[in-house]
Amino acid sequence: MTVTRGTLARNLATSGMVWRRELIRFRRSPARIITGLAQPILFLFVLGGGIAPLVSESVGGDYQEFLFPGVIAMSVIFSSIFSAISIVWDREFGFLREMLVAPVSRTSLVVGKALGGASVAVGQGLVLLVAAPLVGVGFTPWELMAMVLLLLLMAFTLTAFGIVVASRMQRIESFQVLMTLVVQPMFFLSGAIFPLQGLSGWLGWATKVNPATYAVDPIRRVVLGDAGALTIGGEVVPIAVEVMVVVALGTAMMALAVHSFRQAA
Repeated sequence: MTVTRGTLARNLATSGMVWRRELIRFRRSPARIITGLAQPILFLFVLGGGIAPLVSESVGGDYQEFLFPGVIAMSVIFSSIFSAISIVWDREFGFLREMLVAPVSRTSLVVGKALGGASVAVGQGLVLLVAAPLVGVGFTPWELMAMVLLLLLMAFTLTAFGIVVASRMQRIESFQVLMTLVVQPMFFLSGAIFPLQGLSGWLGWATKVNPATYAVDPIRRVVLGDAGALTIGGEVVPIAVEVMVVVALGTAMMALAVHSFRQAA
């Protein structure tokens, strides 16, 4: 029992150390902070303001208001997945090998990485809440709490996915290229910047099989209600079902990330 408790305490301390390291790394990268905020702001005020007169009718209201939850999700999606680039960086500079030979479980290392990346991503997304009054978006404390929890779930899942990919990469450049090819279609087909209703053919099918759709849609529904919610077979998908899809995906990605980390060297 003493050994078990000691092992658990050591693994928890390891996860906390890795989590803090990710936060410190982020705090010391002002360029990353600025670029992480610049793109969502450009989408919200430049893209949103520019095409609002053309598409506001199709979204059933003000387009910038419709876009606001999407740009928060965009910030979290990009930051979550690309936070895993630190694994490739650590591999190139030898720090990853030092972590892998430490007398701690690989699971604790992965959990720390995932929590650190998720914390950073959600923090970046929540900073954008200061723009909510500028586009006419308001929410209650309970809605804010629900949105934070949904963002944390999405960020944790996507960070775990990023770890799966990064643990198999040898060069930072390769990770960046591959993630760009994966993240951009995932984001644009999630319903973050256009409504999911009325899409026909392959586009409608792609949005329904895109895992990010089931993470973005609940966030928008918490803030703006069920108007424009995801439907399958003419029926609105309940938020609880969407959450379960993301939880299942996050669990699978976490298990795969631990397995991939065990194969890393």
